[in-house]
Amino acid sequence: MKNLDGRISNFEQVASLRRYTMTDGRGAGLDVIDCDNGKLRFLLNVTKGLDVMQMYHKGENLSFLSKNAFSARETDFLSRFEGGMLYTCGLDSVGGRDGYELHGTYHNMTAEITRAECDENGITVEAIIRNTALFGRNLVMYRRVSTAICGDTLSIEDRLVNRGFGEENYCLLYHINLGYPMLDDGAVIEANVVENFPRTPWSEEHKETFLTMESPLPLKEETCYFLKLAEPKISLKNAKNGKRFTLTYSADTLPAFIEWKSMASADYALGLEPATTYLDDKFAYKTLAPEAEVCFSLHFTVNEL
Repeated sequence: MKNLDGRISNFEQVASLRRYTMTDGRGAGLDVIDCDNGKLRFLLNVTKGLDVMQMYHKGENLSFLSKNAFSARETDFLSRFEGGMLYTCGLDSVGGRDGYELHGTYHNMTAEITRAECDENGITVEAIIRNTALFGRNLVMYRRVSTAICGDTLSIEDRLVNRGFGEENYCLLYHINLGYPMLDDGAVIEANVVENFPRTPWSEEHKETFLTMESPLPLKEETCYFLKLAEPKISLKNAKNGKRFTLTYSADTLPAFIEWKSMASADYALGLEPATTYLDDKFAYKTLAPEAEVCFSLHFTVNEL
């Protein structure tokens, strides 16, 4: 960008990073970092674990945003879940388990920003998210979100460290949510699926359509599948808007994968969810020894067909 022969007077003509606090409605009080690399725009929710609120490719929305919208309220999960491009679940629980908040408490922990830069080298935001308790756990997540200027890929790299003096359990599920117009009738999932285990009888009944998206129908029940992929790569291809969204991730630390498909009117979403564990009776914690660490990575790439 230094060799543009004076065609720009301010680098923000090319890319930008802006920080602000929302002031209106349910979202009042949320701290946001709004990033635009010239092709991808993504909003980071500092108040909610530096998760990705929304993501756009050349101005067109990719992510699912529920009718709850973004909220600073501490209400029950179904009244609060906004979807968003990335909603991180864990570290105490994922899925629905007795005695635990649905999908855990990570998303409700505030991030401490340690770096927020936008220059010729790209956009980089780094933060610390602490999960602690008196006489208990001391888990620290170091999150790095980055992209190249005018790049097609957004990367999220997490490093979880046990700063305590005892072994700690943890679990993680990255709830990545696609919505209209990236999600639409006729869009198809592209992945090398080795095995498919439907989560519910309704999912089993509709197993033959787990790779294809339909038009929304009022009150249509969601389906959910536990997938075994031959490689840590899965895409949604949409011929209508001419885009392919591709997720790649660290299979060594995220060995489970879950597909959540909701074709219900006004709750029209596709969840692509790499995780440390499956759900329900297949749930199992991972453990971290004192001062041990484990790393996770996600990469969101958008290409035109």
